[in-house]
Amino acid sequence: MPRPRTHDEALRLKLLDRAGELLSADGPKALSLRKLAADVGTSTTAVYSLFGGKPELVNAVYLEGFRRFGARLRGISRSGDPVEDFVRLGLAYRESALADPHLYSIMFTKALPGFEPGAEATRTARDSLAPLVDTVRAAISAGVFRAVAPEVIAVSAWGIVHGLVSLELNGNLPRDLDVVASYEAALRAHADGWRLTQVRE
Repeated sequence: MPRPRTHDEALRLKLLDRAGELLSADGPKALSLRKLAADVGTSTTAVYSLFGGKPELVNAVYLEGFRRFGARLRGISRSGDPVEDFVRLGLAYRESALADPHLYSIMFTKALPGFEPGAEATRTARDSLAPLVDTVRAAISAGVFRAVAPEVIAVSAWGIVHGLVSLELNGNLPRDLDVVASYEAALRAHADGWRLTQVRE
């Protein structure tokens, strides 16, 4: 009988998630391949077989974070209202960060000194925000948003959601704040600020 495959996709994802947890919680010194393998119940041979070494592992963690993030944004169906879609994408951003906080911190910080993502990881990270840029472009084409470069609006929205999510994940928001309602209100106010015709209260 053939030997069962042990270095499969399920193991690869377990290793990536655990590596992300170690890096985000305790920094690069915590990411020992021996400890990682032991935590997941496998061998260092499996880690080397799947990733090659620590730099390749960190690159894979970074790539996996943006793959999941991009998939969540692409999963938002178009409603026909670009402003509503803009808000829904912002909500999906937060959902992605809360679902994978151990990956989120690595996606937007220098998790390992000297780490530079590879070409595929860089491309995946860049392309992950394409649904937001496309939605902004649709809002401009429909005469809803002002005619500025779509990237300007997209990056400003990214700055707002990234800032709020980072504050939330780090426990820096006021304890009595209704985070969900405040987050959505901020997104809608930001969208209204880009409207060609300002919304009147």
